[in-house]
Amino acid sequence: MDDTITNSCNIETQMPNSGSKCGGWITFPFIIGAMASLTLASGGCVANLIVYLIQEFNIKSITAAQISNVLNGCSYLFPVLGAIIADCFSISFWYLFNGLKPLLQCNRNNLLVYTLQGTVLFTLTAAVDTLRPKPCAEELNMCKPPSKFQYSVLYIGIALTAIGLGGTRFTISTMGANQFDKPENQGIFFNWYFFTLYTASVVSFTGMVYIQDSVSWALGFGLCGVASLIGLTIFFIGIPVLSS
Repeated sequence: MDDTITNSCNIETQMPNSGSKCGGWITFPFIIGAMASLTLASGGCVANLIVYLIQEFNIKSITAAQISNVLNGCSYLFPVLGAIIADCFSISFWYLFNGLKPLLQCNRNNLLVYTLQGTVLFTLTAAVDTLRPKPCAEELNMCKPPSKFQYSVLYIGIALTAIGLGGTRFTISTMGANQFDKPENQGIFFNWYFFTLYTASVVSFTGMVYIQDSVSWALGFGLCGVASLIGLTIFFIGIPVLSS
């Protein structure tokens, strides 16, 4: 998408009775759908991370807890940095859009990396045996630690997930509120936004975790990747009607 669409939306939404289809409640399903899917995806990776590191990567519980804490801390730090960048150097819509571009299209404005890439790497670490250390030999009480390469893939996946989680979830809420001019409509939007956010989080922290523990890690992370892809698809479909 180029700037023509965005400029057209900006001009039309500023003209009374223009008949514009940009902004307003028409954008609500796209914003809420994208946010719910991304929350399912990121929550499924974050909620059970400590167990995954201990069981599949032979990482000690203290180290696994530290890694999880760093991930959670960064996910809350990135929105602050993202808000400063979006307000000072760009508009929130294009900040979010650039953040969802694939890595191969990185440029100086591409400040966020989209959650799908993190979930894909998590899925690969669970599905490909060479990306994980061998299981512990319980009878010998021996556990082989991950190699440098396995650590690298794991940490890249964690970093991408943290950036995607922190950079998109809260930027979406700001962009959604910007679709409405009246405070009462913005209030209604935020009510539904947080209701959907916490509902998706509950589903993710229960359903996804159950699948990972009871069925397979690869399937659980794979479903996170599918949810992320669905969220991105919904968001891109709604781009023509979104007003910056």
